[in-house]
Amino acid sequence: MPSPVAKNTSPRNIWGLHPNVFFLGLVSLLTDVSSEMIFTLVPLFVKNVLGGGGIIVGLIGGLSESFDAVFRIFSGRISDRFQKRKLLAVIGYGFSTIIKPFMLLATAWGGVLGVRFGDRIGKGIRSSPRNALIADSVDAKVRGKSFGFHRAMDTSGAVLGLSIAAVIIYAFQGTDLTLMDNTYRWLVIVGIIPAVLAVIMLIAFVREKVHPAGAVAPITAGAAPAASNQKFSGQFKLFLLIMGVFTLGNSSDFFIVLRAQNLEVNVLEITVMLVVFNITYALIATPAGIISDKLGRRKVIIVGWTVYALVYLGFALATSVWSIWVLFAAYGIYYGIVEGVAKAYVADLVPAERRGTAYGYYQGVVGLMLLPASVLAGVLWDTVNTAAPFYFGAGLAFLAMLGLLFFLKEKRLSPQ
Repeated sequence: MPSPVAKNTSPRNIWGLHPNVFFLGLVSLLTDVSSEMIFTLVPLFVKNVLGGGGIIVGLIGGLSESFDAVFRIFSGRISDRFQKRKLLAVIGYGFSTIIKPFMLLATAWGGVLGVRFGDRIGKGIRSSPRNALIADSVDAKVRGKSFGFHRAMDTSGAVLGLSIAAVIIYAFQGTDLTLMDNTYRWLVIVGIIPAVLAVIMLIAFVREKVHPAGAVAPITAGAAPAASNQKFSGQFKLFLLIMGVFTLGNSSDFFIVLRAQNLEVNVLEITVMLVVFNITYALIATPAGIISDKLGRRKVIIVGWTVYALVYLGFALATSVWSIWVLFAAYGIYYGIVEGVAKAYVADLVPAERRGTAYGYYQGVVGLMLLPASVLAGVLWDTVNTAAPFYFGAGLAFLAMLGLLFFLKEKRLSPQ
């Protein structure tokens, strides 16, 4: 008896993208609208309203990011074991949404740390499975484009969120130099709405990626497929080491916000600068991903880290408001070049069966290094001068760029 002909169940692309990539991009857009409104101005809230210093700001930024990293590692491994990427993404996005309203109750820096910590736990739970779901859903030859689109949508959400924040700031305090308590509370109230919409969209439109029978089996006790026991390559481990060096100098972006206010830029202008930063980021991300598909990820990351080193050196030397405008825009170029491409590079270096775990390790290294990086930046800020954290970051970025240039090979792409 002849075998039945398999039906083509491939989903129809949207704008040339797999539906999962498209809708996960929209989910990230809405989530970033919320997060940028609520958390981007946290350093000003801590400093201007709660009276905290550089070390406190660094502790909040670094500690929350580091615990986020721990959850990324475990969520990635769990998503590989059970092949339930979407479920973990829903839990992560949902947890962050539930915790955000508690920011309205924060009256001391410890409360801010607790809410920020909870939000990053949610991000830690969702990030690795979501990235693995994107990688699972597309062919290797359009992986850079897909991650670039996701980053562009995420960053477009930041542009929208910060634009709304700028309107609220102008309405409640005009062009005052410091952030006021009531202004920040309204940012939180409005920012909660898109977070709820993001969770609804994720549940309704994103689908779990079902692999062909036998292609990638869930890892179960006593019956693990041979691929699940594969060791990660030396190139992947070396990439993690180099990322660790880079991240030690890449402290929380909270310090860039503080640096702008240090040069007497008012809150409204800082918010608009962040809009410019995110517009640049969004415009660069997808083209950078496409270029990495054609020329190689490593080359593109090297260019991005070189831009980062020059921008951080610029923040250290800046003495005028106009130069801060230029630096915020240039900082967006770095993010647009590197963020999506680095994630695509991780997928290139590891087997499909272990992508969730690999993203957990990658984001774990980045997150865990942010605690010492941010605390060290806070110490340099308070005890040396406000330029010192940026000199330090530029130096380590240059070293990491040399490591990538001389010790890692370009990964030749093959279809998934």
